[in-house]
Amino acid sequence: MAQALEAQGIRTVAALAKASVDKVTGARGFGEARAAEVIAAAAALLAAAGKPAAAAKAPPAKGRKTVAEKPKTKKDKKKKNGKKKGKGKKKKGK
Repeated sequence: MAQALEAQGIRTVAALAKASVDKVTGARGFGEARAAEVIAAAAALLAAAGKPAAAAKAPPAKGRKTVAEKPKTKKDKKKKNGKKKGKGKKKKGK
């Protein structure tokens, strides 16, 4: 994967932290979700090291939700929408 990033001109952690999602997805093996994750991880690594990261975080690709915006499971979708599904008709006792 490092070779794929290098082919896109991303050779350092700082360059990765400043890269856009679109640029990273141009590298083989990186979808939008993984690209957003590695960019965030690179920025966090620089912050932990006390080095300045990119001034502004790269925006997600047009029309796409970021990893944080996507519900992860069906249960999360229900929580997000505030809807609960019933379990069907209740049985009447004898």
